[in-house]
Amino acid sequence: MSLSSKLDQIHLNVKANRWHRYFALILRIFLAWGFITAGIVKLMGERFASGLSVNHPMGQYLQALYHTGYYYTFIGIIQVIAAILLLIPRTVVLGALLYFPIILNICILSYAVRFEGSMLTSPLMVLACFYLICWNYDKVKYILPLKHPAAPETVVTPTNLDKSFPVKFFLGVAASIIAIVMFINYGFKIVPRNSSKDCNSQFVGTNRTQAGAQFCECIHQQGLPLDSCIEQYDKAPNDPVLKN
Repeated sequence: MSLSSKLDQIHLNVKANRWHRYFALILRIFLAWGFITAGIVKLMGERFASGLSVNHPMGQYLQALYHTGYYYTFIGIIQVIAAILLLIPRTVVLGALLYFPIILNICILSYAVRFEGSMLTSPLMVLACFYLICWNYDKVKYILPLKHPAAPETVVTPTNLDKSFPVKFFLGVAASIIAIVMFINYGFKIVPRNSSKDCNSQFVGTNRTQAGAQFCECIHQQGLPLDSCIEQYDKAPNDPVLKN
C-alpha cells in the first residue's frame, strides 16, 4: 500500500469517529473566537494588549504595529475573515489555510520576545489549526508531493459513526499541552514578564537578584532590546556573599 493510500485510510478512520468530529467542531469555534476578538480590537482602532508597557519587547512591537495605520486595520480584517470562514462548513479549509500562517507568525513572535501572554495559547492554536487542516486532508492532499490515483475515489462519509473514545489521541493532546507548559516554565532561564514587579519576582531566592534587577530595569525602564538585556544579565556577577 502506498503512502498516499495509507494516509487516506487513516483520514477516513478519523473522520468516522464521533469524538474526533466533536473535537474538530470545538476547535473551529475556539479558533474563530480567538481571531474575532483580536480582529475587532484592530478594526476599532485600539492597540492590542493596551495594558502592556511600550518598553516591553512585545509592547514595542505592538506599538509599532498599531502606528502602521491601514496595515493594522488590514490585519484585523484578515483575522475576522479567517475566523468567519472557519465557522462556515463549506469554507473551513480556506479558513484554516488562511489562519495557519498568521497564528504561526504570532507563535514564533511570542517565543522570540518571550511574551508570557501568548506563549501557551499561540502554540496550542497552531496545533489546533494544523489539526483542522489534517481533518480536511482529502481536500488539501493534492498540493502535497505525493502520488495519487489518476481518478481519485470519492470519499464517502460513513453513516454509522464510530463511538469509541480515541484514548491514545487525547492522551497525546494532553501530553502536548503538558510539554508546552513545561517548556514555558523551564525552557528560558529568564523572561521579561509583563511588569517590572513580576520580572523581579523570578529572581527572589536566587543569587542573581542584583543582576535580575538590572535586567528588569533594562527591559521595563530603559526599553532596550531583549538580546542586549540578556547579554548584560549574563555578564553581571552573582550577588556578593555576606560574611558573618
